[in-house]
Amino acid sequence: MDDWVIWLILAVVLGIAEIFTLTAALGLLGAAALLTTAVAAVGLPLPLQLLVFTLASAAGLLLIRPIAARHIRQPPAQRFGVQALVGRSAYVVREVDGRQGRVRIGGEEWSARAYDETLVIPEGATVDVIEIEGATALVYPRE
Repeated sequence: MDDWVIWLILAVVLGIAEIFTLTAALGLLGAAALLTTAVAAVGLPLPLQLLVFTLASAAGLLLIRPIAARHIRQPPAQRFGVQALVGRSAYVVREVDGRQGRVRIGGEEWSARAYDETLVIPEGATVDVIEIEGATALVYPRE
């Protein structure tokens, strides 16, 4: 069996293994084996083929993989709009009960209801925003 066929089989096996692991390392080794396939097909001797595979593998793992890993990492999801208000504290501007009230959240005044409809939260209390329902904040008193 010719050398280039062996390198091609190795490249395919490494490529398939990369699909299952998703580490980028095996894919880069597969690419190095594919490059070595071309070198072997030209007819270079085995020591030069091994040198090409080693250099291509090292270049891929040391130079390309860190760049790929940086691009794969995603920043933590950020909440936007009204969902960013959930979990924040608020100041009760007008008494809040199960049906109505007003709170100040980060400088903005919002209509509010008590999350637990049996509660009555007095003016001046600090509450936590549990949920936003339309334009109304559902709040719960801090303990």
